[in-house]
Amino acid sequence: MKFPALVKDALRTLFRALLKPATERYPEKEKVEVPDGFRGIHRIDLEKCVGCGLCAKDCPAGAIKMVKMQGTKGLGVPIIDLGRCIFCFQCAESCPRGAIEPTKRFSRVVRDAGDLVLGMMPNATRQLGGSQ
Repeated sequence: MKFPALVKDALRTLFRALLKPATERYPEKEKVEVPDGFRGIHRIDLEKCVGCGLCAKDCPAGAIKMVKMQGTKGLGVPIIDLGRCIFCFQCAESCPRGAIEPTKRFSRVVRDAGDLVLGMMPNATRQLGGSQ
């Protein structure tokens, strides 16, 4: 007796599911290693920033806005919305002073979308998801 391909695939999937899980529990797993060159959450060094606005101008996703604050230079400070960011890091390439750089942090688990906005504090790397 020949089984139809659909039944055969369903049985194969069922046996694989019983043998080992298809996913891992996260964040319960120990620290995840990321490769060199990984483009994670941004680090903004406001002491290096001159407020030129090139990062906001060159951002293809429109995730960076310049906000004028008291005591800031130029157009203000960059505010990065990680919810819109595509992590291309064109902003870091455009920055003449190297004020924006990638980190190896990747977790963007938050309860409020407002927590995905980086900026307006020295060395802005707001803690997302409870760990760095």
